[in-house]
Amino acid sequence: MKPILIVKTGGTYPDMADRFGDFEDWFLQRLDRASQPIDIVRPHVGEKLPPLEPLGGIIITGSHDMVTDRHPWSERTALWVKEAVTSEIPVLGVCYGHQLLAHALGGIVGDNPRGKEFGTVAIRLSSRVGKDQLFQGLPAVFDAQACHSQSVLQLPVGATLLASSEMDPHHAFSVGECAWGVQFHPEFNAEVLRHYIRRFADELAAQGSEVDGLLEGVRETPISEGLLRRFQQLCR
Repeated sequence: MKPILIVKTGGTYPDMADRFGDFEDWFLQRLDRASQPIDIVRPHVGEKLPPLEPLGGIIITGSHDMVTDRHPWSERTALWVKEAVTSEIPVLGVCYGHQLLAHALGGIVGDNPRGKEFGTVAIRLSSRVGKDQLFQGLPAVFDAQACHSQSVLQLPVGATLLASSEMDPHHAFSVGECAWGVQFHPEFNAEVLRHYIRRFADELAAQGSEVDGLLEGVRETPISEGLLRRFQQLCR
């Protein structure tokens, strides 16, 4: 069986990595490693992206970098992702990966004009979900973990809007039959999100967010988490 490749585009803070593991670990906890090989590549530290043909699917992680920084490694990854979409290899971009996918396909990424979106948020499905392979059958509204300051401001031409939140109208989209971007974090658990909220507490308070209320509202998000297993099933 062809492997899923996790494209790691950054890492969490050292103290969080010591306690919870790093970005790739959070994805591995949600996926079925016994049924399918899962490999990891780290282009942000100079590792070379592999040929596409042997891959069964691609997951692109979040990052503390910004797509708008246009780092050379990120721009090379965007070109590789565009080729993967053209080759109809299943792709799931998460947070930074969501924005990188949009950027690679001609969308526009930038600072979210509504500010930083942190917390467990209500994700509302679009009327255009229809028979989308990844999102069909989900509740019209479900909880997900959000932790971002930039967003997809304009979707790529031909993309289908799948979901939104109060602070971000482009929380999920698809392109064709095999590529999806989600701004929310299906790999986060509640405790990881609480640590991010506490770390950014001063910035969140400065924009008028009630940090205590955000922390009290954090809860587990099983429907969002389940998207990773759904994606893995599509990769088979």
